[in-house]
Amino acid sequence: MTIRQDNRLLDGAPMLPLRCHQCGTRVQVRKSSWHQTSIQWDKEAVDACLERRASTPGGGPNGDQFPACEALRQTIRQAVLDGAIPVPDDGL
Repeated sequence: MTIRQDNRLLDGAPMLPLRCHQCGTRVQVRKSSWHQTSIQWDKEAVDACLERRASTPGGGPNGDQFPACEALRQTIRQAVLDGAIPVPDDGL
């Protein structure tokens, strides 16, 4: 069986470390476009995020899934505006 190479990370947009301005949680962030963001959470980040800890497991339409951290979303937005997180040109 041949394993197909995943070329999604070859476009020059690496995962970059970023700390949340609210709680200091450190995650890895990558922007593929203005509208698409990838975030990697490790156990330490999951445990440190204030909004994750405050969410109710099993509550809401997503069940046990945590939809997003608004403070981290704002931190990412500001990092993009400041040029700390690059956004590939997606033709917009």
